[in-house]
Amino acid sequence: MQQSDTNENKEMGLLERQVEAMLFVSPQPISSQEIASYLGLSTGRVETAVKTLKEVYERSHGLTIIFASGGWQMATSPDLAETIEAFSNTVSLQKVRLSKAALETLSVIAYNQPVTRSEIEEIRSVRCDRVVETLLKHGLVRVAGRKKSVGSPLLFRTTDRFLEIFGLAGINSLPTIEELKDYKPDENTTGLYEGPDNLENGGDDDD
Repeated sequence: MQQSDTNENKEMGLLERQVEAMLFVSPQPISSQEIASYLGLSTGRVETAVKTLKEVYERSHGLTIIFASGGWQMATSPDLAETIEAFSNTVSLQKVRLSKAALETLSVIAYNQPVTRSEIEEIRSVRCDRVVETLLKHGLVRVAGRKKSVGSPLLFRTTDRFLEIFGLAGINSLPTIEELKDYKPDENTTGLYEGPDNLENGGDDDD
């Protein structure tokens, strides 16, 4: 074990560490030519460094180096896909903390889209100015043009982020009203989406 660690440290020289750091901070794949040009080295030396880096990662890391779109990119190891997917879903849910009022407004938009602010307020019987702003801020709804009526009010629709967070393949995957009537929510489930009322419920006239 000690011998293996020694070999790994020896193989990870300055060039390998430089390439590793560049791949870590780059939002898109980087070609060997680009790396070589920036470091003032030959493409061959860079490709050798990448090969070494790949071998080190494959031995004992949760990351790997892949070739995609004409360049090298850092990614999570394929064997950890299930773990990373579950973790990513959890992180996505934790980032969105919505009050009961926001969830109700989001439901109205989802089932009646495209819908105007006044139509939402008519259905909920309360003002929804700030709660709609909250949903827009979280990227759960978007402006989808204007309605051809007096005043040309804005129309709102749900987004792909809404589908992702709620685990829906598409709007057609939403449960029907009849199915919702028969649904008994788990007391622990709402906590994933519902946050403190003083954070998200301030602009709604439910109180």
